[in-house]
Amino acid sequence: MRARYGVPLGITAVGAAGLAYAAGFEVRSFRLRRVTVPVLPQGMRPLRVLQVSDIHMVGGQRKKQRWLQSLAGLRPDFVINTGDNLSDPEGVPETLDALGPLMRFPGAYVFGSNDYYGPKLRNPARYLLEKASGRHGLNGNAPVVGAIHNPWEELRDGFDAAGWVNLTNTRGSLKIDGMEIALTGLDDPHIKRDRYEQVTGGPQESADFSLGVVHAPYLRVLDAFTADRYPLILAGHTHGGQLCIPFYGALVTNCDIDTRRVKGLSTHEAGGHRSYLHVSAGCGTNRYTPVRFACPPEATLLTLVARD
Repeated sequence: MRARYGVPLGITAVGAAGLAYAAGFEVRSFRLRRVTVPVLPQGMRPLRVLQVSDIHMVGGQRKKQRWLQSLAGLRPDFVINTGDNLSDPEGVPETLDALGPLMRFPGAYVFGSNDYYGPKLRNPARYLLEKASGRHGLNGNAPVVGAIHNPWEELRDGFDAAGWVNLTNTRGSLKIDGMEIALTGLDDPHIKRDRYEQVTGGPQESADFSLGVVHAPYLRVLDAFTADRYPLILAGHTHGGQLCIPFYGALVTNCDIDTRRVKGLSTHEAGGHRSYLHVSAGCGTNRYTPVRFACPPEATLLTLVARD
């Protein structure tokens, strides 16, 4: 009996232990990623930028709320929110409460698909099928039917009331100690709401520094920002792969970027130019897949320093 059933039972036990770890511990094991990026003009003082992304707030997530509130202790120069704040139509008040201390700092935001629409239960294997077919979100797939509409207007109004800059297919700027930081943002490419033709033209020449902001790092968007010579692009969406294989990495990115750049700092080349790209693995999950493995939830403190 041991020879016949020992191995399958052992595999089952290991799988159950892994699932318990992914759902019970790692998904709440919040981390801070620290990154230094050499993108500022010579002579400009370093800037500390806090990026939060993919919060996917669900009612009752007290530990996540307290952790987000604690990030205000970092005292960043400004905050960039790269979208997907919600995973619950009732989650706006708790999201605004969790981000309240951070909204005392200058900031800007873009939205992701989960800010507009509630999630649906779906087979995780579909992400692998979409990767194989090269179709993700509404990019090549049929339109969504019967979607749950989230109260994104309430979220927008809360951010706007705090003075955060809405970068939905538009440009904006922040004043930091007399310096002008120009921001160019896009709505979510995952659901084809990006309109780069409305913001084309490259960085603002009169600004001290410019960067691009988008939720999902689709290649068409990265190509456009890079060809227009933006030195830095911030994005989220990928969850860092969410379920990764130790010592190997992510299997999927949920967009057309390669798995090598699924999270963290990398570079992108297009039009003969190169930009730095930072993709946040985010600090939440879809409410129907509340697990992470070999990919802890995170926020990132980017220290921007002068170029060599």
